[in-house]
Amino acid sequence: MKKRILLIAVFMSLLVAPVVAQKSKNHNFEVAKHLDIFNRLYRTLDLMYVDTLDAGQVVEKGVHAMLSSLDPYTTYYSPEKEKDLKMMITGKYAGIGAVVRYHQREKCVVIDEPYEDMPAAMVGLMKGDMVLSIDGEDMRGKTTSEVSSKLRGEAGTTFKLKVKRPSTGKTMEMSIKRKNIKFPDIPFYGFCDEGVGYISLTGFTEGCAKNMRRAFVELKERGAQQLVLDLRGNGGGSLAEAVEIVNLWVPKGITLVETKGKRKQSNRSYVTKVEPVDSLMPMVVLVNGETASASEITAGSLQDLDRAIIIGTRTYGKGLVQTPFDLPYSASVKITTGKYYIPSGRCVQAINYSHSGGGYKERIPDSLTHVFYTRNGREVRDGGGIKPDVEIKPDTMPNIVLYLDRMDSIEVTFDYVTDYVAKHDQPNSPSEWQLSDEDYEDFKKKVVKSGFTYDRMTEKKLDELMEMARFEGYYDESKEEFELLKKKLKHDVARDMERYKEQIKKMLEGDIIVSWFYQRGAYEASIKDDKVLKEALKFLKDEKAYRQLLRGKENKK
Repeated sequence: MKKRILLIAVFMSLLVAPVVAQKSKNHNFEVAKHLDIFNRLYRTLDLMYVDTLDAGQVVEKGVHAMLSSLDPYTTYYSPEKEKDLKMMITGKYAGIGAVVRYHQREKCVVIDEPYEDMPAAMVGLMKGDMVLSIDGEDMRGKTTSEVSSKLRGEAGTTFKLKVKRPSTGKTMEMSIKRKNIKFPDIPFYGFCDEGVGYISLTGFTEGCAKNMRRAFVELKERGAQQLVLDLRGNGGGSLAEAVEIVNLWVPKGITLVETKGKRKQSNRSYVTKVEPVDSLMPMVVLVNGETASASEITAGSLQDLDRAIIIGTRTYGKGLVQTPFDLPYSASVKITTGKYYIPSGRCVQAINYSHSGGGYKERIPDSLTHVFYTRNGREVRDGGGIKPDVEIKPDTMPNIVLYLDRMDSIEVTFDYVTDYVAKHDQPNSPSEWQLSDEDYEDFKKKVVKSGFTYDRMTEKKLDELMEMARFEGYYDESKEEFELLKKKLKHDVARDMERYKEQIKKMLEGDIIVSWFYQRGAYEASIKDDKVLKEALKFLKDEKAYRQLLRGKENKK
């Protein structure tokens, strides 16, 4: 009987083998055929088209069109943009270390935010400084991209920069040496309450795990007994760095991530390699809709292992893995090569791109997701990102605040902050300072005088409703009510600025504090009024509630 079963198995494999071989042969033929068609088409166009073709431009558009039929993370980088990929992976570039923006009224690029301890800050550049020339070349009227490319260059090279400071009207020329700039992956860490450490991680770039270990160890030495890890707005990065960071709080030998793809080399397991720094300290991880990729691996692993409570809103849902590949002539491509699966066995990918050949994409509905279990038997699901253990939505931002903080339509906020910083002494601490009511009134007058306007969503919706009422024949009998409502919803910037005074003040204070204390100051000041953080502190202060949430129901596995 065993021999018969073996013979049948061998026979079936012989039947299947030709089918598989035929499919592979057909696929290879189709690939070769269409590449031949593409090659012949371009050569015919180049020979016969009425105008001379730009080979780089035409082929690159064809490449981007091809990749657009896949997922948005498979990206081509031309030789000219190869540095963009390296900067994304490493978080580094060579330049002066400052954010620049275009000032509409002045028709030039201005310094928006110098980074702490970087060349721009070290030579004294300030928010609002107008870039006039670089190495004698006039920069007035140039775009932000053009000026940025001139500010960047090889590390160690020096150039002459001429700027005009609006607060004094003086023109200054200075010599700046470019250096390798790395975006701060941990802009702030410190204490958010007595005994509660706080670390904000903004990206998973090379070396961030070492920085995280250093910050965490320092907080422990300073007396931290509990920890809040803030991953809100963190779009991810290196998977390996994420595994190292989780290993700070979970034991050695645990498989945190498994990647699975079409080819064997895409299948890999990531296991914690060292003993943790602290596997017992109570932890809360803060997340939101912009928490993605490596951030979701970090939050999801800590959730699956019942090592931390996750608080905030549902994360982005990116469960795809990308691998960079070199192409000829210094070009490169970043290709989605697989999906990742965290300790419970789930993949958090929220969107199905398998049918996106025609631009179609499908978000996986909750009804089609599958149940998995954490180590303690708590239910979690795949698809749709990481669902927090405690959902807390942040306060919504009024539309007027968003428009006042925009640079492309009006510079009244930017100019006010620049002027305010120039006229006031820097306070001792960002957390102890706030804008006075008198200063806010001054800002409000400037905004009203500038003619500032913004889109009122209620007015738009009312106009749409009125159009629908006219279409369906209800408008005439309700005209009086519509007109009365329209008057109430009429633009009144001064009134709206008073109504949303606290939110606008917070926005202004944040911009001013960054000018004085850089990003670390903005974080230090913001945590005192952080609604989501306050909820995290409640759980950390209530040990029974914390343990009960992580314990969950009886293990169902």
